[in-house]
Amino acid sequence: MNYRSKYVIAFKGLKEGKHRFAFEIDEPFFDLFENSEVKKGSVTVIVTLTRQSNLLVVETEMKGRVELLCDRCLEPYDQRIRCSNTLYVKFGAEEEELNDDVIVLPYEEHQIDLAQSFYEQVILSLPIKRIHPKGPDGKRNCNPDMVEKLSYYLVDESAPPVEEQSDDRWKELKKLFDKQ
Repeated sequence: MNYRSKYVIAFKGLKEGKHRFAFEIDEPFFDLFENSEVKKGSVTVIVTLTRQSNLLVVETEMKGRVELLCDRCLEPYDQRIRCSNTLYVKFGAEEEELNDDVIVLPYEEHQIDLAQSFYEQVILSLPIKRIHPKGPDGKRNCNPDMVEKLSYYLVDESAPPVEEQSDDRWKELKKLFDKQ
């Protein structure tokens, strides 16, 4: 049995109506996806699958944390995530993805693999700007050494611009351009 099969729901034997499933996303889950920006985490996923005669409605609720690298200091930190999504599964002649929320499975299919959907939901729930959250003291817990190095290289935009000394040879070339 491969690890990915933990995220498969066999719906063929289910009666019409609502069914609940629980999944845990952990480090081996993120290893399934090549070049994943998330390597560690612990996320609980609750799936409510509503089976109808010609449609499946898959509602997911995710809650947990993942480890990210801080954009400011490059140190790892835990980012809390919480998201929900609804996926509609129709049946047709061949498998296809109509849009982000609607997929078509072949009539003969008897199960659905939700691993890719779970992964996409986790990635889409991440913030654009990834920095350490504020602590109880109201300050971010970034690596102080790195913050100090960054402040050394910080450009002060309110300071007057520094005039560069020019080379006399370039002045002669500039005269040629000005004549044209």
